[in-house]
Amino acid sequence: MPLVPARLEHDADGVLYSSAFGDFYHARDDALGQPHHVFLGGNGLPGRWQAREHFTIVETGFGAGLNFLTTWAAWRADPQRSARLHFVSVELHPFTVADLISIHARWPQFAALAGELHAQWPVLTPGLHRLNLDHGRVTLTLYLGEAAEGLAQLVTRADAFYLDGFAPAKNADLWSARVFHLLARLAAPGATLATWSVAGSVREGLRHAGFAVEKAPGFAGKWQMLRGGLERAPSPGTTAPAHAGARHALIIGAGIAGGTLAERLTERGWSVDLVDEAPVCAQGASGNLAGVMRPLPSLDDNRMSRLTRAGSLHGWRNIARLRRRGLELRAEACGVLHLGRDARQEEKMRAVVERLALPAAHLAYVDADTAAAIAGCAVASGGWWFADSGWVQPPSLCAASLAAAGARLRVHFGRRVARLEPGVDAWRALGADGRQIAEAPVAILAAGTGVRDFAVAHALPVLSARGQVTHLPAAAGSAPRVVVCRGGYVSPAIDGLRCAGATFAVDDDDNGLRMADHLDNLAKLEAMLPGFAAHLDANCLDGRVGFRPASPDRLPMVGALPAAAATGAISAKGDIGARLATLPRAPGLYALTGYGARGLVWAALAAEWLASRLEGEPLPLTRDLGEAIDPARFLLRPPHGGRIEE
Repeated sequence: MPLVPARLEHDADGVLYSSAFGDFYHARDDALGQPHHVFLGGNGLPGRWQAREHFTIVETGFGAGLNFLTTWAAWRADPQRSARLHFVSVELHPFTVADLISIHARWPQFAALAGELHAQWPVLTPGLHRLNLDHGRVTLTLYLGEAAEGLAQLVTRADAFYLDGFAPAKNADLWSARVFHLLARLAAPGATLATWSVAGSVREGLRHAGFAVEKAPGFAGKWQMLRGGLERAPSPGTTAPAHAGARHALIIGAGIAGGTLAERLTERGWSVDLVDEAPVCAQGASGNLAGVMRPLPSLDDNRMSRLTRAGSLHGWRNIARLRRRGLELRAEACGVLHLGRDARQEEKMRAVVERLALPAAHLAYVDADTAAAIAGCAVASGGWWFADSGWVQPPSLCAASLAAAGARLRVHFGRRVARLEPGVDAWRALGADGRQIAEAPVAILAAGTGVRDFAVAHALPVLSARGQVTHLPAAAGSAPRVVVCRGGYVSPAIDGLRCAGATFAVDDDDNGLRMADHLDNLAKLEAMLPGFAAHLDANCLDGRVGFRPASPDRLPMVGALPAAAATGAISAKGDIGARLATLPRAPGLYALTGYGARGLVWAALAAEWLASRLEGEPLPLTRDLGEAIDPARFLLRPPHGGRIEE
């Protein structure tokens, strides 16, 4: 369902108000007193988060974000605070960033925190958004959409609940029996809750869901509030730390998959050994001059559509985060035009835009004339315009990630791992001479197509997709000024060159440049930009060949690898999540592979997901999308033998 943003409205006294619900966003007399008294005080905070590694709060109704800002400020002011604070919230009608800036201006004490929130406030698209704040010590995981749908898809364990939102009589869906039972499913041992509402339906609904509640003195004009906790045993969870031992990882592969994960783990206090046979990072499939980072929408907003949207948006936030740290990397959100193949596809593309109703700054349909004006040259057709997408130089992203990892990262370049073997309490990376390169309790295979060389990854149907990119001479500022796609892609001018490509050939191990592939890339270019390739001589062009690890269903493979005996343990009953949960996994062994031609799209979000999984934090993907990228999924539905397409 398309998101409908909240309207910025105030009553005659200037109190933030919603005419759609006929209710106020906060207490009339003291907007910040209520979060302190009801939500912090009702949950025993700050005391309960003290001396914890991380503490998780789940909120119903983000609204104007005042509960979040108040909690964040209280956490920062506490010298005994937890190492990390996770705040998870759901919101059906989010405010735009412009409206939040206007709202938060009334509380200058939050200026620095609010400014950081505004800088990362997501494009208002459905699904989960992960914001890393306060130098990575605070994360806001925000689900935009129906509360019940979001809570059903969250993978987290809540230490405290903030039950907020408009009054039950005004917004019954947020206070339904289903919502209360979903909250109970998310509760960690010892979880508490607090809410300003003492409505009988709320008390009874919480009790039926397994919460013990009691009335307590309320705030301001409300005489009473509710507080309580989970009375029964918590539901079995999937967010306990995947690894409870020493926080030390061995990552094999220093492309964008391994490099990005190394940074996400070291920020969480892990030590990382990163091994690659090349002398520097990003020399394999991640070595291109420029790659495209943008989503791939669909009429039914399928898994690919939602994953590429989430991955692209998170990827650009990750780039902005690294830049805020003063790290240099080459990337430009110049915009991406995806042209239709013919009139019929153009109509389908227009229908997708109308159906999804995403913000025009993220996805719009443009006709051929408008597309030509955007590109600065003639184009073959109209199509999608992704104004917030663009190109990224993968080696610079890798280098920035490794620089951000700092002293907790040890690199082992120029070392080829011939075998990965389990030891008593660690995985050992051995060279061809049998000598140990590095060891750690947790091992992650991020070696691109090289994953296929490891016996422990035998269950992964990783395919090698040869891709050849053609380099074209290009003057600075010359057209096209944006990335253009249709069957292939062409980039703007970057350091005197533009990239055109790329071919996609499965199980073709020729690493030399081929004239036929240059001609193929030029043909794709001519089909996109009529007349553009007419003066180009394929005999004079350079390029690059890379081998991308692809999966049969075009989705990445991220997570715990199945154990050798997993095939015999497959359950024939239950949904895919339940069946995946029954599969035994190789202890401490994970994969980051199968990215295909979308490595830039997947890398940052996949790394954040796996790092969160290892730490037992709230996951930045909904439950169904996490299952869709599970490496063990192919044991449940073996891949077809046909050719995959990119």
